[in-house]
This record gives sequence, structure tokens and C-alpha cells, in this order.
Amino acid sequence: MGKRQGGWRPSRRLLLGAAVVGGAVLWGGNTVARLMRNPSSAKDAGRITDVDGHALPLTPMENAPIHDASLTWLTKGGTVNDASGLSRTPVYGMVEVSSEKDVAEALTFARASGLKVSMAAVRHSMGGHAFDDNAVVLDMRKFNAVSVDAAAKTMTVQPGATWHDIQNILHPRFAVKAMQSTDIFSVGGSLSVNAHGMDHQAGSVAGSIRSLRVMLADGSVLTCSASENTDLFRHVVGGYGLFGVVLEATLDIVDNAVYRTSREIIKSEEFPRFFSEVLEPNREIGLFYGHLSTAPGNFLEDMIVYRYEKVAEQPPGDQPPIGEPGAVGVKRLIMNLAKWGAPFQELKWFTEKTLEPRFESCTVARTAAMGEGEACLVTRNNPMHDSVPYLFNDLAGETDILHEYFVPRAAYNAYIAEVRAILHNQPLPVLNASVRVVHKEDIALNYAPQPAFSLVLYINQPASEQGSAQMRQLTRALIDVTIRYGGRLFLPYQLHYTGAQLLASYPELPLFLARKRSYDPNELFSSTFYRALKALSPTA
Repeated sequence: MGKRQGGWRPSRRLLLGAAVVGGAVLWGGNTVARLMRNPSSAKDAGRITDVDGHALPLTPMENAPIHDASLTWLTKGGTVNDASGLSRTPVYGMVEVSSEKDVAEALTFARASGLKVSMAAVRHSMGGHAFDDNAVVLDMRKFNAVSVDAAAKTMTVQPGATWHDIQNILHPRFAVKAMQSTDIFSVGGSLSVNAHGMDHQAGSVAGSIRSLRVMLADGSVLTCSASENTDLFRHVVGGYGLFGVVLEATLDIVDNAVYRTSREIIKSEEFPRFFSEVLEPNREIGLFYGHLSTAPGNFLEDMIVYRYEKVAEQPPGDQPPIGEPGAVGVKRLIMNLAKWGAPFQELKWFTEKTLEPRFESCTVARTAAMGEGEACLVTRNNPMHDSVPYLFNDLAGETDILHEYFVPRAAYNAYIAEVRAILHNQPLPVLNASVRVVHKEDIALNYAPQPAFSLVLYINQPASEQGSAQMRQLTRALIDVTIRYGGRLFLPYQLHYTGAQLLASYPELPLFLARKRSYDPNELFSSTFYRALKALSPTA
């Protein structure tokens, strides 16, 4: 009889358990790595094909004209998309623009060939605002020169320049007066939507414009401003590239002031009083933003108010270059986990409320600006220099969509209460919610005919027909409540509104479209967005 071998043998149950634990660790590691990963390419998930029942795709061209060999073609044919990943559009081609001459020659070719023209740079609008079917798309990204006039405190910029690059040029002596809340956008794009951002005193980009040089559809060039060719100015600013090509903009700049940073948590319903009593009267508060909780336990109830209060007009002369965002992978991981439900939304809010202040970067030595003791000091350029790389991911099958709604300031509390109920009772994850301040504007397609607060939402959706249907239903519900309180939707985003909602928000739209045809009778400048406006306007 053989002798039994000694030693320990694992049981099947133990082997199974070890396999499960090992698999979980491996899966967890792979999942975390995937959630933290940089995007490998821009998202391109297809196309939303209609606006309120009106089809958006056009018939492909037959017998398309030959591409002019004198133009610099980045693509001949092909498709383009925008930040939504849901606007894939076939185009005639993309022309690289690096000079005014390039613009003139591209327009001449398009007019002679019966082609439409669109302008694009970083393409962060989300509804086909920067291109159209079968159009010649002018890629403006290399049309980006910047010059600074220190004595006049102005800069003259070409439309392809991004705010990120501009800040690096202005720093450390000067800073941007008005821009979008992050620096990833181009100047041309910001002008086309009349963007606004963190400076609640400066207001929108329109208020910082000294003058614009614009090439019209016939190739002529006009200078316009709030006091010269004012009708053209009111239509180019916030005109979504439909009235001409901005060749350059002369904009106000300001001193790169030193700010003391602070933050406090208030209830959302306290914000109107907080603004009128604390923020608005204090002219030394140069920047602010309000960040609402998206955690289920206090959804849109708690708000972190970030303030930047001026303590010196200029930073010390030894300022280092502006730093780029840190901990990008960790921030991206937290943002992506928040798409998975309530526990991760609570984690995200805990991080924002408790951990972020401990990692705040104080860029000006405390003793260098008015002996501020234990204060955290930064220059104006620092909080405005955020390219939000953590918002971009490598997750297939989904996309993140921006919304923005403007509501009269007196209606804020009742409005937020109804928005909270709408967002609670729908399936799409709300990743971010913030509140900004806008002033009464004087542009043709006006999102703020009176002083308003804006609600900015960042919402995740599947990149599928079902996901788009859910987003359309949600968008229309939010627009309805916004209109009921006398507010307006912002137009750079997905084309999910009805014709009735569009005209209720923008009753001036028919006049806007009539002026478009006055300046551009052959409708040379076009986009998917423009055709949507026409389809939904009864007088178009």
C-alpha cells in the first residue's frame, strides 16, 4: 500500500475564492486604469438626426466641384464632429486658415462653387454650430496671433487663439478681463456665443470688446464696435458665425491682480441674498463661482461659494509661469465614478467639500502681497487657467453634455426647487451643477434681456438613440420650467428644443434671421445649427 504524501492541499472552495478575489483585484485595477486614462481620440458616436421632427442631414452632393489646389486642404470630404460626439457631419472639406488672405480666397472659391462656409476651431459647441453638410469648413486654429498694447491695456487677437495661450502671453503683468469659465475655448468661438465666465463684474465677452474686424460674405471687410457699425456688431457677437468671419478682435485686458482665496458652504436658497449683500457690493471681489452639490443626500441644496478678493494690483515680479491642473488622473477617476450612482456622487461631493481645499495651490508668497498672514494668495491668471483635462475621458459608448439656463434673479429659489425635482426624477447622472452671474446684454440674439443667474449643468448620457431620447426629454422639461420663470436657454448646446420653446426663449429670432439674410443674402455662412433655427422659425 502506497504512502500518502504529506503537506497541505487547498480546497476547491479556497481555490474558487482566491480566483474570485484575484479576478476582482485584476478587474478593479483595469477598471481604475480605464477610468483614469487620457482620451485616445475625440469621441465620434454618430449624429442626432433631427430637431423637433425636422431632418438635419442633407442629401450628399452630386458632381461636387474640384477642390481648389491653391487652398490648404486638411481634408477633402470626410466627416467632422464636435465635443458632444453626436454631431458627425459629412463636409466638402476643411481648409487650414493662417492669414486673412486664406479667408478671402476660401470665400471666393466657395462663392464661385456654390458651396456653404462654416468656421471652426476647437469645436466645443454641441449641436453642429461650427460646420454643415457639404460645407467648406475654415479651420481657424492656426489663425491665432496675439499682440499686446500695454499702454492702452488692450490685446488684438486673431480668432483661432485660445484663452489658454493668451493667458500664457499676458502673464505675469496682465490678465484677461472677460472669457469663458475655462480656457479651452477659442476667442472666435467665445465671441460667437457671447460667452461669460468667473468675473461677475466684467460680465460677458461683449463688454470687453473695443472693436472687431469682420469679413462679410462678399469679401468686404468692416470694423464694428458698440459705437461703429453697431447693428453688425450686435449680430456678430452672439451670432454663431452666421454674419461674417471675425479677422481680429481688440479686447480690454486688466492687471493680473493678487487675490485672497476663500470658500464657504451655504444653502442654495441663501445665494440670492448672499450675492446681493456680500458679493455684489464688494468691488474687490474680482472672481467668484458657486458650485452646487450633486450628491443625492443634498442634491442642489448645498453650495460651495468660491471667492477671490483683491489684495494687490500687481503680483511680485518673480512670478513663475502659470501652472497647469494637477492630479488629473485622480480627478478624472472621481468624475467617472460619479456616473455609477449615489455612493460615488457622495464621494465626489466629499472630495470637493473636504479634500480639495487641502491641495489648493497658493502661488504668491504670503509676505509678498500686503502681509496677508495665513491667507492663500493667487494671481488672477491662476484660477482662470484651467483647461479641465479631467473632464475628457476614454470611455466608449457615453458622452457628457453641457446645459445652461438663464433665469431672472428674483426667480432663482422657486426655479431651483423645480429643477431639483426634474433632475431627481430622471435616469441620467448629473455630474456638475454651478451658478454664475450675467448682466443685461445688448446683442441681437440675447440670452439675458435682464440681469440673471445662470444654471450650468454637466450631464452624462449613453451615446445611443436611447441616451439621446432621454436627454431630449430632460432638456425639454428643463426648458419648459426655465420659460415659465421668464428665463431663456443657452443655444450652443444640443438641438433638443421644440420650435415653440425656441421662439418663447428668443422671440427676436425672426428678426435675427431677417438681418442674417440682409447681410448674407445668398446664405454663404451656414451650419447645422443655422438650418435648425430656420426650420423652427415660422417666418424663415
